[in-house]
Amino acid sequence: MQGQEKIIVGLDIGTTKICAVVGEVYGGDINIIGIGTHPSVGLRKGVVVDIESTVESIKKAVEEAELMAGCEISSVYAGIAGGHITGFNSRGIIAIKGSEITQNDIERVIDAARAVAIPMDREVIHVLPQEFIVDEQAGIQNPIGMAGVRLEAKVHIATGAVTSAHNIVKCANKAGLDVCDIVLESLASGEAVLTEEEKELGTALLDLGGGTTDLAIFSSKNIKHTFVLALGGNNLTNDIAIGLRAPLSEAEKIKKKYGACIARNIGGEETIEVPGMGGRKHRKLPRQILGEILEPRVEEIFSLVKREIYRAGMENVIVSGVVITGGSALLDGLPEVAESIFNLPTRLGKPQGISGLVDVVNNPMYATAVGLVLYGAKNQSAKKFRIRDSNIFNRVMTRMKKWFKEII
Repeated sequence: MQGQEKIIVGLDIGTTKICAVVGEVYGGDINIIGIGTHPSVGLRKGVVVDIESTVESIKKAVEEAELMAGCEISSVYAGIAGGHITGFNSRGIIAIKGSEITQNDIERVIDAARAVAIPMDREVIHVLPQEFIVDEQAGIQNPIGMAGVRLEAKVHIATGAVTSAHNIVKCANKAGLDVCDIVLESLASGEAVLTEEEKELGTALLDLGGGTTDLAIFSSKNIKHTFVLALGGNNLTNDIAIGLRAPLSEAEKIKKKYGACIARNIGGEETIEVPGMGGRKHRKLPRQILGEILEPRVEEIFSLVKREIYRAGMENVIVSGVVITGGSALLDGLPEVAESIFNLPTRLGKPQGISGLVDVVNNPMYATAVGLVLYGAKNQSAKKFRIRDSNIFNRVMTRMKKWFKEII
């Protein structure tokens, strides 16, 4: 890759589309220089179900991005979603060795916090520090250099099925790409669409994709809760196909062109043309029918998310409201339905904080891919999560090297 330290690629492997976004990093600025998308065939509800089809789709999307950016892509930051993702909070406590807290102490306390029993079929994707507590003093974001005796860390741990994570890396590898890191899609979207004030005050981010709806709750600039609901835009398409008795491909087109979530806002004289199945004639139907089909499903998705927010005890955390992003967020009237269900101010989230092809990516459907680039730019020096290195032998060797360094 030309100028490897400067070019970062985000690969959003979604249920309906695979999207590659190429970003160039100049100091603190990120310039989007290439984008490639291709319909996704081999995924269902965010999980790979057909390796070969997924590899082909990845290759096509990456080729398109390479042509636009004028560079060769060899490594990517890949997004992961799906109903198998679960998140939980944990805490760890250690005694401080020296007179002041060092980076080594922070690594030790995070290791202590992640030392929880996780089933063999699950893999830790992220350990996200929420806050540090030094000798009962809470709310500390960066304790390095502080004096203290006891250090405590509160973290959010996101885990996913080992097989799903391996399949994503396998698909990228087969397409000739290295995976620098696997990133939770809702975390990536948060990087792209949320302002610092929203992260500080408390916000619920809803990423409405084709196969899943991802929830991430941010407060005090950190992630507090994550949840993945296995319902998304494809369920809306299915409802249209069944309700209008139309082929799935046509139902998707109707949803994109005429779809609306609030039936009462649609004029009674508006009509849509529905292609018949199996050679039957085309039919003209009132557009209001679409609103009557989509409104209950959208309300159901938001109600299930609301139930999860209350179950997690986070209803008082999301002070600044709800931000909706993802491809399905473009549906007419969606923010209004969300506002009525959550009873909170709601806005549409579009990628921000970037330059370059801004008008091309200024769309909620590119939030995850742009967010992966922003995440990659922020975490270049962080430890890489490489599934291929996660066998026991390599882990032991790394741990031993670390010990020897400390002794020397």
